[in-house]
Amino acid sequence: MRFVSWNVNGLRATLNKGFEESFFALNADVFALQETKLQAGQVELDLPGYHDYWSYAEKKGYSGTAVFSKHEPLQVLHGLGVPHLDREGRICALEFPELWFVDVYTPNAQPELARLDHRMEWDDAFRGFCQGLEKGIGQGFPAFPEAKPSDPKPVVMCGDFNVAHHEIDLKNPGPNRGKAGFSDEEREKFTRLVDAGFTDTFRHLYPDRTGAYSWWSYRSNARANNAGWRIDYFLVSDALAPRIEAASIYSEIMGSDHCPVALELG
Repeated sequence: MRFVSWNVNGLRATLNKGFEESFFALNADVFALQETKLQAGQVELDLPGYHDYWSYAEKKGYSGTAVFSKHEPLQVLHGLGVPHLDREGRICALEFPELWFVDVYTPNAQPELARLDHRMEWDDAFRGFCQGLEKGIGQGFPAFPEAKPSDPKPVVMCGDFNVAHHEIDLKNPGPNRGKAGFSDEEREKFTRLVDAGFTDTFRHLYPDRTGAYSWWSYRSNARANNAGWRIDYFLVSDALAPRIEAASIYSEIMGSDHCPVALELG
């Protein structure tokens, strides 16, 4: 099964930069987007063969996630079940017969870490949400009255996690230490997510690979110089780790300040 994730930083803009061509070339069974910056009905997509599911932010032109799947899911959840964290359309979770697929756009801590407290609360809630999906949805979890009961099953999660986990995951760790996306607090929360039983699929296959980034600033020719950050991930429940066949970063695909990343499970 092949999965692709891409922060498009505004889908309407990316549509004018070859999005549909890239979408079909990547040939995913499940294709996740982050930062769509849309409300319902604002775009028309011609993606035959795919079911589409959207989570919208209350604020117009902000955040948002979407998932396109060749297979119709059993159910879809559009949040963590925490009302004040679910206003920005940051979660789109699909249940399939053998696994849960979670598309996430993690909040940015913002300059001077102005939103760090919100980010810390989000990280804890997200980790609990994914652990809960693994255990199965029973009465009272998650806090979605409409959610159907679900048996325990593994999780595939992907998206823009807005953190470079280790120094190897960004070009210039020294001057960025303590800044949004590379603060000790954000990195520690990501460590806690991995330690909760999830595998970073790219590092599972390529533990020592350098220069592998998924986001580049628009400033100072960062992309041309590959002065980037790896902040877009696929993580899977540890039980799925033996099935990881490929983990890819498509840095050659343009259209956003992020590039697509992919996962293949056998």
